[in-house]
Amino acid sequence: MTTTLRPTEPLQRAADGTRSRHYQVCVNSRPVGTLHLGTSPAFGDTVARIVDLRIEEPDRRRGRGTVAALAAEEVARGWGCRQIEIGVAADAEPALRLVKAVGYVPRNRGMHKQLPDAPPTLPTGSNGRPMTEADFEAWYAHESEQYARTWIERGVPEAEAYAKARRDHETQLPHGLATENMLFSVLEHEGARVGTLWLALTAEGAFVYDVEVDAAQRGHGHGRTLMLLAETQASAAGSSTLGLNVFAGNAPAERLYESLGYETTRYALYKPLM
Repeated sequence: MTTTLRPTEPLQRAADGTRSRHYQVCVNSRPVGTLHLGTSPAFGDTVARIVDLRIEEPDRRRGRGTVAALAAEEVARGWGCRQIEIGVAADAEPALRLVKAVGYVPRNRGMHKQLPDAPPTLPTGSNGRPMTEADFEAWYAHESEQYARTWIERGVPEAEAYAKARRDHETQLPHGLATENMLFSVLEHEGARVGTLWLALTAEGAFVYDVEVDAAQRGHGHGRTLMLLAETQASAAGSSTLGLNVFAGNAPAERLYESLGYETTRYALYKPLM
């Protein structure tokens, strides 16, 4: 039996320049599922993404999804893409097995925590204060560089990584330190600066965009204190949940978040195409 992709619409172009197309997954011309392939809003036309892939229940566990995913790669190569990505819910174990089997590797994962009714207290000697303009300017330059380098280390070409960093920061922080619903803090311990925190407050809950312990202060538990500060600020703002993103390979951060009760909700995986 032959599994193929059959387009169900012309190639689409969105206002942001991304491409997409819907397909039927067919076995000997018989429809058995659907696939939606597009290019990445974050990285542009060089990165494809499988937006959705579904195989009907009677045809599952027969390799249809695997062949459809591989066929999507060939389409993406024809579009000139150098990489393909996919997001998979943490509880979708069959889908995770499938994409890993065809060569996708984890890039990052989203995590989430239901906050307790009583906010935590910070360790004795530790306290958070709002960033000053000078703090923010230094932090912004450093964080933007680190953010771009993180993507470069995960296979994104340098120019595209820096463009993404610039675009993401301009979108998230149009008014810099004064951007509404964004909290920027410096953590101090016994009067000395030890780290920084960027927390966003949204209708869906709070989200940690960036947390970093200063290099000279690592190994003393300040990362945990920064996360407790995030919980305290989120609770004070009326949020009942706190989310974050952690990049694959950052084992210390992953261990910290898990020890604090965060649960993985979604994985982002990618695969080089060229």
